[in-house]
Amino acid sequence: MPLDGLRVLSLESRRAGEMERLIRNQGGVPFVAPSMREVSLADNIQAFEFAAKLIGGELDLVIFLTGVGARLLNQILETRYPPQTFIEALRRVAVVVRGSKPAGVMREWGVPVAVAVPEPNTWREILSSMEGRPEKRIAIQEYGRPAVELVEGLRHRGSQVTLVPVYQWDLPEDTAPLREATHRLAAGDFDVLLLTTSIQMTHLLRIAAAEGLEEQARRSLTRLVIASVGPSTSETLREHGIEPDLEPSHPKMGFLVNETAARASEILQSKRGEPR
Repeated sequence: MPLDGLRVLSLESRRAGEMERLIRNQGGVPFVAPSMREVSLADNIQAFEFAAKLIGGELDLVIFLTGVGARLLNQILETRYPPQTFIEALRRVAVVVRGSKPAGVMREWGVPVAVAVPEPNTWREILSSMEGRPEKRIAIQEYGRPAVELVEGLRHRGSQVTLVPVYQWDLPEDTAPLREATHRLAAGDFDVLLLTTSIQMTHLLRIAAAEGLEEQARRSLTRLVIASVGPSTSETLREHGIEPDLEPSHPKMGFLVNETAARASEILQSKRGEPR
């Protein structure tokens, strides 16, 4: 099998069991340490300020970055407004969706989509897809990491941007597996690291710093195969001074595992200067 006993660290949370099975199916030895949890901003003042603008006709366009965020925003607003109020208001503005998940939510709600952003769904594709559009009063549903580059790009075009953070990421309630992963990483116990979202590396380094192991962890990362699910995650890695070794042909978990398995031994030999 392609992974042939390589020790694989994954920081997947929501789909941890599926990730472990995918790694085992490729012959790897998985260690899956959930690294994050979604925290609802149930008392989110910004969400209600956004709703007042949207319902009051003060917005021209709304950008949805995630399906989960769109649904959660609707749930938050239904604590103050009658059901369907948010959805009906969306039908009166242009809607931009980043990827298939928010597109599916809009389809379910019967909300027309003006722009469907193509893969790899980074801020660059969003800006490119919106080139030439007339709407200037824009709201962005954020998805954990602030969309700094997207906001700057829109404001550079003269847009008024309203940010709508509807959930944020925090460390898991139980950080023991993540702490164990950090200690094992620092000790050189892994050969491959799989990352399915950008916040995973941020949380790994946060725990490493808290454990006094950041320097050792960073040193070990230079000797691993670091596989990033896509450009957004890779950008965050580079912000942390870490260069990913590969991205899959499609930003999906199955492609990530399978394509990493196919190339892991070759990359390891190159990085470590020794055959496996």
